[in-house]
Amino acid sequence: MRAYGFREYGGPEVQEYLDLDPVEPMAGELLVEVAAAGVNPVDWKIRAGHMKDVRPLELPAVLGTEVSGVVRAVGKDVEGFAVGDEVFGSTAPDSGAYAEFALTTAAATAHKPPHVSFTDAATLPVAAATAYDALVQLGLEEGQTLLINGASGGVGVATAQLARDQGLTVVGVAGPDKRELIESLGAIFVEYGPGIVQRVHDLLPKVDAIFDLAGGDGLRAVAPLLDGGPIVTAGDPATAAEFGGVMVERDRTARVLAIVAGHVAEGKLDPRVEDVVPFEEAEKAVAAVEVGHAKGKVVISLR
Repeated sequence: MRAYGFREYGGPEVQEYLDLDPVEPMAGELLVEVAAAGVNPVDWKIRAGHMKDVRPLELPAVLGTEVSGVVRAVGKDVEGFAVGDEVFGSTAPDSGAYAEFALTTAAATAHKPPHVSFTDAATLPVAAATAYDALVQLGLEEGQTLLINGASGGVGVATAQLARDQGLTVVGVAGPDKRELIESLGAIFVEYGPGIVQRVHDLLPKVDAIFDLAGGDGLRAVAPLLDGGPIVTAGDPATAAEFGGVMVERDRTARVLAIVAGHVAEGKLDPRVEDVVPFEEAEKAVAAVEVGHAKGKVVISLR
């Protein structure tokens, strides 16, 4: 099968198309003919070797962790799925989404609702599900204020919409070119950078919680806005810990996937797919996310 991945850790220059042997599902897995693959920051971070100590891979490896498509084979001990089912989910260990076929873990795979496109479904296992998990973990009540630090990517876009529907006041921190996107989500836009604490205070009396998607100095800049409130981060637990914050606790089950897909089917959640890139141009999709220019989600299409 044809896939897009890397043979060694490094920058974008190590990415290449691979011709790999066909894969077969192990116990608890599904073989999915890929229709679409979501592109996420974690993809290039894995390729760059930032996660090799916690997520070692057998090289060559295929990029991508979220996928939608059609079941072509069912592994042992899998119930509730059959060949021909339209599904979406997270890739199994040592499998990747940027390929003609991918393995998914059945426990982290759900049936795709008929009214949800393959493109939208491919954005849900990482971005929307992470947003849902973070909001459950934060446990905010209607009327409270959530600041999303780095709100213009896929996770931030989903979080803003889900939080808004929970009756929260949402503040979205992002670059100046992202104002229109943030405000279209029903969030209050605040530009990142020096003076951000004062800019937020000029708009709101208080912030009750922070969901961090930026990390580093960006998180340090907004942390003083909280007076003992919770901080949950999706990517920088070390910096979050400086302020008593923690890493988002991922559920990673079909139950959550079904919930977020239901929100999409009902029109409550728009994944905001900014660009759909053909498989033959996968490098462009990764680059758009790696350099931080994407507004919303980028998806690779294989059909």
